[in-house]
Amino acid sequence: MIDLHTHTVFSDGVLIPTELARRAEICGYTIIGIADHVDASNIDFVIPRLVRVSEILNRVNRIKMIPCAELTHIPPSQISALAKEARELGAQIVIVHGETIAEPVAPGTNRAALSAEIDILAHPGLITKEEALIAADVGICLEITARKGHSLTNGHVARLAKEAGAKLILSSDAHAPEDLMTDEWGKQVVLGAGLTGDDFKEMQVTAEALVLRIP
Repeated sequence: MIDLHTHTVFSDGVLIPTELARRAEICGYTIIGIADHVDASNIDFVIPRLVRVSEILNRVNRIKMIPCAELTHIPPSQISALAKEARELGAQIVIVHGETIAEPVAPGTNRAALSAEIDILAHPGLITKEEALIAADVGICLEITARKGHSLTNGHVARLAKEAGAKLILSSDAHAPEDLMTDEWGKQVVLGAGLTGDDFKEMQVTAEALVLRIP
């Protein structure tokens, strides 16, 4: 299992990175991305710490940890600049917290994210056909999520992504150990979105491709 969207105590998760990685390894993960929520107030605090712990743990662990970042509730006009800053600070995968129906994310977030140098648009809710086509054109992945609330629009996201030819990626958006996915649970989430077992496999290939292009 490759899961590039999880959280620790550096934002609203309950585990420190070391424990999260260990629990993920027991669940069968081979790669875990820690993408704590960041904005202008904490981006320069969180990302360097995730970079440091990843470097230390990757020397000894079988599971590979990747320092990521989830730009969360960022005003749309600031997304591009903060995405660039996250990358400069060492985030190897940059995610934007999309316009989920479960939270009052600013309108225009999805569109602004798709114009920025990011990798994944997380739980993009009622994404439009035009936005899905942009995602396909620029190669930004649209997330199918196991996170309750956010997952309510998985079917809509899956359908438009398929129609547009946009890449899909599966993430747990884990905040606690019980949120981590097994392969079987991940497959069930994908099937529940109206997709297939082959789509599940393709999402894992997509995640692996994101990891492989990290310098």
